[in-house]
Amino acid sequence: MTNPADRSIPRAVRASMPLALDVIKEVAKQHGVCIQPIPLKRTDVQTGKVEVINVPCGATLASKCEPCANRAVQLRKAQCREGWHLEAEPVAEPAAPTDRQLWLMEERADAHVLRELAEQSGGDVAVWDEVITTLEDELTTSGVRGSVIPGEGKPRRSRSTRRRQDAPDLPKRQRENRTVGRTFNAPDGKVYRPSLFVTLTCDSYGKVRHDGTPVDPSTYDYVRAARDAIHFPKVVDRFVQNLRRVAGYEVQYFATVEPQRRLAPHLHMAVRGTMPRAEVKAVAAATYHQVWWPSCDVVRFEGEHLPVWVADDRSDGQAGDYLDPATGEVLPTWEQALDQLDADEDAKPFHVVRLGQQIDVKGILAGSPGADLGLYYLTKYLTKSLTECHEAKSDAQRAHVERLMNVLRYEPCAPTCPNWLRYGVQPKGAKAGMRPGSCRSKAHKPEHLGYAGRRVLVSRKWSGKTLSEHKQDRRAWVLEQLGLSATNDQAQPVDPHQYLWRVVKPADRDVPSLAERLLREIAERQRWRAALQQAQARADGQQIHDLSATGRAA
Repeated sequence: MTNPADRSIPRAVRASMPLALDVIKEVAKQHGVCIQPIPLKRTDVQTGKVEVINVPCGATLASKCEPCANRAVQLRKAQCREGWHLEAEPVAEPAAPTDRQLWLMEERADAHVLRELAEQSGGDVAVWDEVITTLEDELTTSGVRGSVIPGEGKPRRSRSTRRRQDAPDLPKRQRENRTVGRTFNAPDGKVYRPSLFVTLTCDSYGKVRHDGTPVDPSTYDYVRAARDAIHFPKVVDRFVQNLRRVAGYEVQYFATVEPQRRLAPHLHMAVRGTMPRAEVKAVAAATYHQVWWPSCDVVRFEGEHLPVWVADDRSDGQAGDYLDPATGEVLPTWEQALDQLDADEDAKPFHVVRLGQQIDVKGILAGSPGADLGLYYLTKYLTKSLTECHEAKSDAQRAHVERLMNVLRYEPCAPTCPNWLRYGVQPKGAKAGMRPGSCRSKAHKPEHLGYAGRRVLVSRKWSGKTLSEHKQDRRAWVLEQLGLSATNDQAQPVDPHQYLWRVVKPADRDVPSLAERLLREIAERQRWRAALQQAQARADGQQIHDLSATGRAA
């Protein structure tokens, strides 16, 4: 409904006025309220009361929801800060198995033996496969992690573990059973426990200007840049493995990935403990990752000349094959292409990923300005997608992004990528409808720039807590400031089946509008903030003023 007071305002002036919903969202951002909450209906089965509960969307990008993204960054900061300079080993002992988990594993053992007997006698093993699948699903649901038999049914290809001749050798120390770093005693008796802040980059693909654009685009190696971005997570894993071998203890890390101006992946890593800078740089120089894939240097099919799908039940479970449209020849499957690669004694890896020479290693002390600066760099771009970190402001920068994306469009990103059809190989698990250049993986999307891995990499024993436990710690701190206990409302055990939750559907007419729900959340956030300010003032011995719902003096 149009406000009657707006009728006297010229249309051009009204068009320049902000919309009411936009103003509400801006206020919500200022108060840290999710601007696109997910409404859920909660029904109390005991009383029949139905409520609409706003659940934060949980977005990690500011372009989707700035309050939720900022909240996620603050949580990551707390996680990084708590694990960087630990003085004691984090408690990460697995819980003892429950009676139900033990019983399920006993049933799994019986099913395994009975399946083997059925296979030996030529009987039907499909029934036992179904039983085993059901039991393993039950084990996972009950809280057991990992596979019962890792790699069961998956043949493992063996590759030589001999290091490349062009890679320097690394020293190997005997591993100590610890994750915390060493301490150093100063002459004045003070004890220091330093840690490291490490920055890793990709290799060079050609000379670039200060804005990240290549000096000569015709000689810039976009293919190698794209492949390095796709396989960058693997070389980071290799770096950590080598670092642990050289350091002699189980190095723990908190790392984040961001792009440089030249659009290559860039890693900042907080490392607990310290070691000589020369050794860290030697580890980076000796780290590489070999990708053993079929070659994709020669394009066999493109445009309208693409492989044809023919449905046919096969013994290996694939529902058909792709054929050469001209000759009718069946294209080699992914496994067959790897078999040909294994049979070739002169075969070389499809690609070798290496780290660049620009390795930065700094010593960090807890509570120092360097620690705060390192934390800033670690979380600087977490609320942005990779392509938003450095906005293209010139035609040269936009052309640089476009050239990289053109290469990434047809570059295979995984064994299951449809782009393999372009080079005459059926993707792993091929199915009908695959076309080169139409892969939906993150690696091919502009906002990821070829990198499809996680933006935040955290080792298992970093802080000894999950991200949910860090969130509970922050909630417990707020309750403590308010003088409340997290167990006050849990004096009576809550029945887990007391509430029924249902997603709100567009047909539901009794759900408040987004504006109404945001206004309620803003008012609730203001009430909590005023209560927190009063509690903090009371704890500091300051005079407590009467505060309104907005947190201001009445």
